[in-house]
Amino acid sequence: MEEEKKKNKDRTVETPDGYYSNRPKLGNHSPSRLRRELGKCMTYLVVVVAGIAFYFALLRLTDISGVFAKAIDVLKPFLYGALIAFLLNPIVKQVDAILIPVLEKRTRNRDKAERLSRTAGIVLAIVIMIAIITGLFNMLIPELYQSIRSLVFTLPKQVNGLVEQLNEIVKDDSNIGVMLRTFIEEATETFENWLKSNFFQQANDIMTILTTGVIDFVGEIFNALIGVIVSIYMLYSKEMFGKQSKKITYAVFHARHANIILHVTQKANEIFGGFLIGKIIDSAIIGLLCFLGLTLLNMPYTLLVSVIVGVTNVIPFFGPYIGAIPSAVLILLVDPIMGVYFLIFILILQQLDGNFIGPKILGSSTGLSSFWVIFAILLGGGMFGFIGMLLGVPTFAVIYYIIQMVINSRLHKKNLPEASEFYDEFSFVDDGGKYMISRETLERKQRQAEEEKEGEDPPENDNI
Repeated sequence: MEEEKKKNKDRTVETPDGYYSNRPKLGNHSPSRLRRELGKCMTYLVVVVAGIAFYFALLRLTDISGVFAKAIDVLKPFLYGALIAFLLNPIVKQVDAILIPVLEKRTRNRDKAERLSRTAGIVLAIVIMIAIITGLFNMLIPELYQSIRSLVFTLPKQVNGLVEQLNEIVKDDSNIGVMLRTFIEEATETFENWLKSNFFQQANDIMTILTTGVIDFVGEIFNALIGVIVSIYMLYSKEMFGKQSKKITYAVFHARHANIILHVTQKANEIFGGFLIGKIIDSAIIGLLCFLGLTLLNMPYTLLVSVIVGVTNVIPFFGPYIGAIPSAVLILLVDPIMGVYFLIFILILQQLDGNFIGPKILGSSTGLSSFWVIFAILLGGGMFGFIGMLLGVPTFAVIYYIIQMVINSRLHKKNLPEASEFYDEFSFVDDGGKYMISRETLERKQRQAEEEKEGEDPPENDNI
């Protein structure tokens, strides 16, 4: 026992910032020639086997995707639980940071203090979550009911008024009136044909879809409730899960590869945590500001529109515009001038969010430029819908970071600069592998150094 303690003491190191916070070194090893040759043979074998497996997987793609879909459907409570635990974890961590030192002084027992603090943190996090959900439902449901009820009763009258205005325009013998009359006649004929040929024939299918939708919604609510219970166990045992995952990683992979995996995992946690939690806070602020602004402007459907704008704002970049379109249509049916004012207000609100509120809350949590944010949203949304639009940005940010880490490591081994600003039109690397800096780049670096000395922020650089 004493010998084991001595060994553990010899292995003890100081890691105040965490060992995996720093970027690991890639490729610093030199295996023997025999091992390299065997590695090549194994690589060829793995490529051939992987190609054959990929071919047969394509032949059974439908069956494989069905198995994955079934597994995801069964594991939904655990997925919901992981998401809830991820969102509540900052509250639990903050409670631990405050309570553990206090309880440790009182109980003189570190383990007992951690258990009491963890229990208090989980209870507080669950209470806060329930309070927020209950408060939102108490505020939103009555107002949403009134807004939707008013919309149902007034929408036919508003549509009739719009039709009457169009009829007045159609009576005009001008070219615009003739074109509009032709368009209305063709649209009416197309709509009537659709009602006769498709709608009434598919009424049973539509009712089946609605019934299935209601059942699926109730099932998702049930899965979410189970997820809350799962999240409690996850939060209570998160350190143990982390230790087990690290142990398995070191057992399966080489130490150097395991350190890279753990480093990327920690970085992914930082990116996803900073983005998702920051985006939820940002969307809540935008929804509140929208409610206050629409109330001051005395616009209709104030709460309904604010909820739509706040929820869609979770989607980066395109979210406010996605929410503004149906909201503008609702207000436009009541008062066209109000609809124009609303579009102007949303444009101002989006500029406020994009230039001030968003950067203050999100900061540089993803490390992506605007171009890559748009690329990630379009790619994720096109492949996975709403979830893809929401999670596409942090997922792409993790992939971007991995590529950046690999490229910078290879440049470092070649003694080449890592920042993209060094590779301008006039800078180059000669045949001997030596970097030759241009006069323009050198002068720019000198100006940036002088600005940093004066306390000014240097311009942002893209390292890839």
